[in-house]
Amino acid sequence: MTFATLGLIEPLLRSLETLGYQTPTPVQAQAIPAVLAGRDLMAAAQTGTGKTAGFALPLLQLLAMEGPKVTANSVRALILVPTRELAEQVHEAVRQYAENLPLRTYAVYGGVSINPQMMKLRSGVDLLVATPGRLLDLFRQNALKFNQLQTLVLDEADRMLDLGFSEELANIYKALPKKRQTLLFSATFSDDIRLLAGQMLNDPLSIEVSPRNVAANTVKQWIVTVDKKRKPELFVHLMRKGKWKQVLVFAKTRNGVDALVEKLQGLGINADGIHGDKPQATRQRALDRFKLSEVQILVATDVAARGLDIEDLPLVVNFDLPIVAEDYIHRIGRTGRAGSTGEAISLVCADEVNLLSAIEMLTRQTLKRQNEPDFEPEHRVPDTDASGQVVKKPKKPKKPKASGGGGKRNLGKWVDSGEAAPAEPSIKPVRKVPVFNTGPRKRKP
Repeated sequence: MTFATLGLIEPLLRSLETLGYQTPTPVQAQAIPAVLAGRDLMAAAQTGTGKTAGFALPLLQLLAMEGPKVTANSVRALILVPTRELAEQVHEAVRQYAENLPLRTYAVYGGVSINPQMMKLRSGVDLLVATPGRLLDLFRQNALKFNQLQTLVLDEADRMLDLGFSEELANIYKALPKKRQTLLFSATFSDDIRLLAGQMLNDPLSIEVSPRNVAANTVKQWIVTVDKKRKPELFVHLMRKGKWKQVLVFAKTRNGVDALVEKLQGLGINADGIHGDKPQATRQRALDRFKLSEVQILVATDVAARGLDIEDLPLVVNFDLPIVAEDYIHRIGRTGRAGSTGEAISLVCADEVNLLSAIEMLTRQTLKRQNEPDFEPEHRVPDTDASGQVVKKPKKPKKPKASGGGGKRNLGKWVDSGEAAPAEPSIKPVRKVPVFNTGPRKRKP
């Protein structure tokens, strides 16, 4: 099968030839004809399998061949993404695909001035890539109209439909034409999200080219158990032992990112970090330098877990396990992309055991463990398995009671006459301490 047999027009085929695309991936082979036919679509495929081309190529063809010319402040196709970095990446791919087509494309997101974006939209845009918050800002300031909208795409749809985006999406839906084509693409879909998505789509075609919620088999995964306070020390040890050249590291919090970057830089290691508190220009510069191998270690929150395409990235390290198990799949999906191999190492401490159990249950595999000499944890990480159970250490058997009945006997203490016997020590009852559930908390809407 070739891209030509999928029905793509010659200008797009020329762009694909320039980019070195030869054979469609499974998700592209199924999605492209369906989108060209005007179907609503819900497509699930592992990260790194070419989902962007799966919706962007047919969408550009439809825009080039159908519909009226775009008018001022209007948009004909809208691609919603969860992060600024993904907006830039998706738009760059779209721009390359549309090189030989007479179409205007653009990307808008927060963290930068809104005024240049408003100016750009005055002449209208055929295809717009946007984050929800900035899109609503532009719409409310009358810088954007949806009366010409033909197609809505939700990229990384599971995150877009998560409770964190539900309010923004609800407001966007109210402004969009009811008659439109809707496409949902993601690596993972929970059952609840599938139900919600089914309410948005009109007779959708479902495409699932790989098992649900399974990481790519091109990624070798394992965990190293360690005490929480020794994670930074272990990371530096493993980096030097393995002679790591380029590593993407995921930390749970923004403060955690900054602390690890500061420690690495203090050791003379070329490291940088990205998270939501940093200006967009700073985040983009750090990412660009990492892609060019000018930065050895890039530490990030889950802002970098979705959709970022870093060519031939050899290694991902989970310095902290993610709160949401699905994010583990997206994190390690930054390596082992497009058929190449990669490695994913997770540093796990005792209080992350429930997060580990949730990941193993989701991915239906028990992650291989190893202890690093001199870093064995004092606080043991309980065993887990793919059933989602934490395997508790068996209790030691009780010693048998002494024969003769009555168990141990208090024989007292011999004292000389006239010597007072010692008072019996007061024994206080043992107080039971409540055990709290340390599992992952549900996100509040």
